[in-house]
Amino acid sequence: MLYPKKCPVCENVLPDIPGREGRNICLKCNEKLHYIGALHCLKCGKQIYSANEEYCSDCKNKKHLFRQGVGVFSYDENIKYAMYRFKYSNRREYASFFGESIASRHGHFIRRWKPQVIIPVPMYRFKYYQRGYNQAGLVADVLGKELGIPVEHKLLIRSRQTRAMKELNEEERMKNLQNAFKITTNIVKYKKILLVDDIYTTGSTMDACSEVLLEGGAEEIYCASVCIGNGF
Repeated sequence: MLYPKKCPVCENVLPDIPGREGRNICLKCNEKLHYIGALHCLKCGKQIYSANEEYCSDCKNKKHLFRQGVGVFSYDENIKYAMYRFKYSNRREYASFFGESIASRHGHFIRRWKPQVIIPVPMYRFKYYQRGYNQAGLVADVLGKELGIPVEHKLLIRSRQTRAMKELNEEERMKNLQNAFKITTNIVKYKKILLVDDIYTTGSTMDACSEVLLEGGAEEIYCASVCIGNGF
């Protein structure tokens, strides 16, 4: 009664409808969201718009270090403000909807990949202390519980502060992420790893994390994101 469950898009209190106790979004808002469909890039998971294409324009022109990736929602105006509140307004409860959405939409892909562990893209420690949580870590916890895959929060760390990626072009993103991540312990036991983040745009962050994990002994890196940019 004091803290009712709210829709992550419109923030209205979700009605208590029998048989829909587990619903984390209202039906009207769910219909507004652009879920990534069957026509998606076979590398990063971005939506593409031609059945004759297998890869988005980004993946045609750039070699990624991860094996394959998936995303749930197209990063447009309908989901953008929900993601902003999730990251900056302490709406930690949204993680249930986002994590469960990855599991329901792409659980079959992830199970086929057979990752041994899920690792969320880490935040710099001072930023974490300021915010109080890592949104990617919350989503990873929900996804791990849904799929029965262990989650490691401390294996990969962000070793220095980086600039906000939305402010940078591709070349600046790569420089911004150089030597930004480190592994804290031996990962030889993990050969297949699933990285989880809230938003995927160019893949620079996923590649930077993948590079460190591959150098540490991993053999295959996969990616899952809540939101993903368009692939034309």
